[in-house]
Parts: sequence; structure tokens; C-alpha cells
Amino acid sequence: MNNPDPFFGFSQMHVLMAAVGAAVFIAHLLPRILFKRGASSSAIMMLAGLVIFNLIPGMPAIPDPTVSPALWETTSEIVVIIVLFATGLQIDDISSWKRWRPTVRLLVIAMPLTIVAIALLGWALAGMTAAGAVLLGAVLSPTDPVLAGDVQVGPPLEGREHPVRFTLTAEAGLNDGLAFPFVYLGLIIAAQGSDASVWFAEWFTRDLIYRIVVGALVGAFIGWLLGRSLFSSWGSAAIEKSGPGVLALGAVLLCYGLVELVEGYGFIGVFMAGLACRRVQKQHHFHKRLHAFSEAIEHVLTVFLLLLLGGVLPALWPALDWRHTLIGFGLILIVRPLVGWLSLWRTGLPPGDRLIVSFFGVRGIGSIYYVGYATGHMEFVNEDPLWALVAYTIFASALIHGATSFLVERHASRPA
Repeated sequence: MNNPDPFFGFSQMHVLMAAVGAAVFIAHLLPRILFKRGASSSAIMMLAGLVIFNLIPGMPAIPDPTVSPALWETTSEIVVIIVLFATGLQIDDISSWKRWRPTVRLLVIAMPLTIVAIALLGWALAGMTAAGAVLLGAVLSPTDPVLAGDVQVGPPLEGREHPVRFTLTAEAGLNDGLAFPFVYLGLIIAAQGSDASVWFAEWFTRDLIYRIVVGALVGAFIGWLLGRSLFSSWGSAAIEKSGPGVLALGAVLLCYGLVELVEGYGFIGVFMAGLACRRVQKQHHFHKRLHAFSEAIEHVLTVFLLLLLGGVLPALWPALDWRHTLIGFGLILIVRPLVGWLSLWRTGLPPGDRLIVSFFGVRGIGSIYYVGYATGHMEFVNEDPLWALVAYTIFASALIHGATSFLVERHASRPA
């Protein structure tokens, strides 16, 4: 009887699996072989995605984010909420205002200034509409807790949190949620026009004040309840016999869902939940297991998303021109370093710390979620260049900040 399958037939799925596996292996080992140290693999992963999906014949088509943003929105949303919860868990010491002062300055000064600067560049240089420019500023304003892992604090219970790592970690943990009011502002301007007298009061009270406060309070309360449950006498006995997986996922999804149901910002909620859960029993060894599992899920989903983002880059090329290049590199090399340096004035950080914190404003997965959310809820005139600019800014940030992340490692190894 003849075998219907050719002896050396190639399955499309098997080729894809082999290519992805090789990409992951190379991306994580290559920096350690070439530079004899750990380094960010994000840029290499995106380049691998570009090669796999554009140069290897027969690969499946990637959903175009300008046409089908739902996949991008959902995947990036899951990645961000998991990593935000893990980020809250991993911070060991939040005890003094001195430690928080630089982070607060970055959130209340540097972030709004970044939004304004990028919005003006988008409007004046790239010819975007007012709504598109505001949305661009909001989407690119938050630093990323996912791709910036190499410059943040380590896992729970490690201690020795250098002020540079603490500031970058706390900023990334909070500003993903704080960008949301300005994303809503872009949507409101697109729907109702630029006359602020029509919508400002409602936007300010609901989107800026209410949702931030509710997200922080409800998230912290859920995190406190979770901690009290896990570290009670009966909870401690239960977690010793069970793996952390279901608990980590359950806690993240429960918190995010409840905060969103009461119209708070879920990103702020899950970070505050991780932070509050950690405070209940700050030294309990289960935090390491909970964080490790959350980090493992995050890494898997991030690899998937970065490969897709790299694969879709060539399709976005036609929407880019020199003006978008100026905006992207201007954000990374001029706007963020400048507003970061100014906002950190008189915070007590030494000049070297200020310079490092100002420069390492890594852009990443949160920006994908925001542009996917916005373009999925409303049609914008500038959608194609918006997606293209965000994707290429993330790639440039991964390349520049990944190649220089050793500076943080070297600087933060010195006594604070």
C-alpha cells in the first residue's frame, strides 16, 4: 500500500515551531556568548520574527494590526496585567518617601510633559489630527514593565534595591495605568471635537480622578485580602501543598476584572494588588514562587508578541517617513532624557543616578495595548502611521536600551 505522505514532507506548523524554537534559543544565548553577560533579547526576538514570517516560505500570515487590532490588544493586555502584578510583588522596600520621590516626579511631571511634547511633534511635524496627536502622546508616554526587566529590581526577597532600579520599577508599574486618561482624551476629542468646554469636566472627574483613585484603592484592598487569605494559618497550609500557578492567575484575573467592573483602571489595580499582597507577609518565601510563575507566563506571551511584532514590521514600512523617524528617535534620545532629568531635579538622586533613570525610559508592550484599544474602539484618520510609529519606536527602544542595559547593571552594583 502506498504511503499518502511524502517521505520528506515538510509540515508548515513544524517548520514554524522549529524556527520559533531556534529564535528563542538564539535570542537568549547570543548576548551572553557575544558580550559575556546577560542582555535584553527583545530586539533580537523582533528581528527573528521579521526573518521567520517574511523570509521563510509558507509561514502563516500575521493579522494586520491596522485591520484586526483585537489580537494585539488582548495579548498585550494579558501580558501587561500579569507583569504588573509580578512587579508589585517583587519590590522589597517601599518604606520611605525619599525612595518614592523620584518616581512621583517622573509620574506627575515627566509623563505629562512627554505626552505634550510627542503630541505637538505628531501634530506639527507629522500632520496628525488633534485626536491622533493626543493619542500618540498617550500611547508612547508610559515606560514598560515588560521589556525593561533588565533594568528593574530583582525577584522578591533579594534586597539591595538600588535607587535607580527602584525608581525605574515603580515608574513602570504605575505609569501604564496613568496613561489611560490621556488615551480616553484622544478618543473623546475624536468623537466630540477639540472644544474642551464640552467634555473637560466629565473627563477630569471621571477618567482622570475617579478611575485612578478607584483603581488604586480597590486593587490595594483586593491585594490585602489575598495576602490575608494566603498567609493565614489555613492559607499557609494550603499553599505549601499546591503550586502557585492557579493562585497567581486567579489573583491577577480577579483583581483586574473587579477593578474594571467598578470603572477603575485595572492596570493600576493589579500593580497595587501585588504591592499590597507583598506587605501582608513581606518575607514569606511563597512570594518567590508566585513571582516566578507569573514571570514564566509573562515570558512565554512576550516571546509570542515580539515575534509577531517583528514579523509585521515590513507591512508597516509604507506608512513611515522621515518625520516619524524623528519623532520616535526624538522621544528615546531627547524628549525622555530631557524631561526625566528636569523632573528629577532636587529629588536627592546623585547626578549619575539622574542620568541613568532619565535615559532608560523603555517603550514596549503597554504601547501596543493602548493603540490596539484605541483603534479597536474608534476609527482614526492616522491609524496606519500611528501603528507604524509605535511599532518602530518599540523596536528602536529595545535595540538602544537593550544594548546599553549593562550601564544600569554596572552602575547599580555600586553602593547607593
